Amino acid sequence: MQPPARGRPPILFPLFAGLETLEGVGPKTAKLFAALGAERPRDLLFLLPGGVVDRRPRASIRDFTAPCIATVEVTVGAHWPPARKGGPYRISVRDAATEFQLVFFHARGDWLSRHLPTGQRRIVSGKLELFDAVAQIVHPDHILRPEEAADLPGWEPVYPLTAGLGQKQVAKAAASALARLPRLAEWIDPALKAREGWPDWDAALRAAHAPQAAADCQPEAPARARLAYDELFAHQLTLALARARSRRGKGRPSRGDGRLTDRVLAALPYRPTGAQIRALAEIAADMAGAGRMNRLLQGDVGSGKTLVALLALCIAVEAGGQGALMAPTEILARQHLDSIAPYAAAAGLRVAILTGRDRGADRAAKLADLAAGRVDLLVGTHALFQKDVEFRDLRLAVVDEQHRFGVAQRMELGAKGAAADVLVMTATPIPRSLALAQYGDMDVSLLDEKPPGRQPVRTALISTARMDEVVAHLARAIAEGRQAYWVCPLVEESETSDLTAATERFQALRAALGEGRVGLVHGQMPPAEKDAAMAGFVAGRTRLLVATTVIEVGVNVPNASIMVIERAETFGLAQLHQLRGRVGRGAAESTCVLMYRAPLSGAAERRLQLLRDSEDGFRIAEEDLAMRGAGDMIGTAQSGLPRFRIADIERQAGLMAVAQSDARALLAMDPALEGPRGQAARVLLWLMEQDRAIRLISVG
Repeated sequence: MQPPARGRPPILFPLFAGLETLEGVGPKTAKLFAALGAERPRDLLFLLPGGVVDRRPRASIRDFTAPCIATVEVTVGAHWPPARKGGPYRISVRDAATEFQLVFFHARGDWLSRHLPTGQRRIVSGKLELFDAVAQIVHPDHILRPEEAADLPGWEPVYPLTAGLGQKQVAKAAASALARLPRLAEWIDPALKAREGWPDWDAALRAAHAPQAAADCQPEAPARARLAYDELFAHQLTLALARARSRRGKGRPSRGDGRLTDRVLAALPYRPTGAQIRALAEIAADMAGAGRMNRLLQGDVGSGKTLVALLALCIAVEAGGQGALMAPTEILARQHLDSIAPYAAAAGLRVAILTGRDRGADRAAKLADLAAGRVDLLVGTHALFQKDVEFRDLRLAVVDEQHRFGVAQRMELGAKGAAADVLVMTATPIPRSLALAQYGDMDVSLLDEKPPGRQPVRTALISTARMDEVVAHLARAIAEGRQAYWVCPLVEESETSDLTAATERFQALRAALGEGRVGLVHGQMPPAEKDAAMAGFVAGRTRLLVATTVIEVGVNVPNASIMVIERAETFGLAQLHQLRGRVGRGAAESTCVLMYRAPLSGAAERRLQLLRDSEDGFRIAEEDLAMRGAGDMIGTAQSGLPRFRIADIERQAGLMAVAQSDARALLAMDPALEGPRGQAARVLLWLMEQDRAIRLISVG
């Protein structure tokens, strides 16, 4: 086979031809197919039936339970044309045991006389219903002569449709595409294929397009599971190639001597958790290696990621370099600075902050210090990417809350240093399948323990009808010196929604609790006002902060011990878990009040009860995925989540994990994909249009 650099292998050409080359597809029909995402024969192969209809014939309609699809052979009786215009045209028919009617609307009498002549036998198939106790089939799907019986499949696939396309057209085009299937060499590991009982690729496609029972349309069916695996394997192979390439990229070994990390650990009021020690060891090993580190540090709310990041940054400085810590907002960047400042001071680290707010001489002085190496650690927002920001020797870039930054931005920051290591942190617990789909090119360190001193948060479900009680409880708590958040879903009343506006709730709470005690922060405020409102709350000048979800990530006010979330049923589980994580950070016992408007739907009630009963972010995330689906859970295209045609990453998480280890194992044995299985895998990458992977091989 030609190497990928020279183009698609000829064996795949027929699958990438125009759709009009298929039987029964003209330019007009091709446009309709495009609406289903099918623009070439290859796309039609992956447009699998969503269900199947049982068309197996029986002797009489008495053998069926209406309403259902029924197929019987009948003798055609009398025709009863409509008594008035637009009325039903009825034809009496008799099967082996009973009489019933075929009913047509707006049908031409001459057409019906030709196709259903009185006295002749026909096979009819369609939806059998009872109307005024009379059995009837309205507009049969199929009318055949007895000698044409073999043309009707016992099980008829049901394809996705769009306006203007019928089942027969899609089935015919799919059959024409299947007729072009080439015999391709096997890319799946033979032991895995045998263990799972999967068919060959072409046999799997033929079987998936010709289901013989409803079970054949389920993701677990062998043919479907194999095709889903092909898709996941191609995706994971692409990520594994990217990972291998980034590891091959010359890194700079950064080995610490422990002088700074020891001082930080000595200044801590508690011992790090086992998970923190393990994660730091994994990061330190990556940093000491010859390749570039590309690692994800994933930990639930309050698991202590910032400490691990600080210790990793200390290693970079111990090795003679500099570190950068980037957060998505100025509030978060300043909070990171505040939380690491005492430990950085204890270690003698020189720390600076750079945000969009820095201007003129002040900014120029910081940049000069950075370039000269007088700053060990730079904390900031995406201002760190700007062209004039130059480090003397950037060794480690830490990116917080990665889902707020694109992959390109992550790479830009890494490019600031000669082969700087990259550590990405996220506090959003991501189910394993999604983490593999989104971050499969990265190595993952998991913080699955809470540091000592983190209080559990008591979660209560309270109806909005009891709002006055909640406000009275808040008034008492504030009088005792406690602080609280009140989260509202929207900023201003909209005609389409009656969710309480943050500004209105702010005014009502200020009236109830006292003028100077209540602050407001929402996404549409100018940044300076938002920062001032947050600063007032952090300093304790305001006791209650009314907010939209801008406080979801990272805000750290240890004295805040009450979180009220209004209309909690309108939020996703992961978001509610993040918001709840804003309390329980100090010594006081903390409470999260989920206020809902009754009556709750079944799904909303299940979500809120799960949150009340569990503080495990990963369990909550798995449930969230099962309830809402991947697209809703992490947003659409922005998430970088691939769009799979067959694979269902909610239900096939296990397959994704197998695909990742299989892809990495194949590349470990055959890095250039030149062996027999490697060559077959190259064809798969072309088939699945993984152009990025193909480019990686051709330049690798």
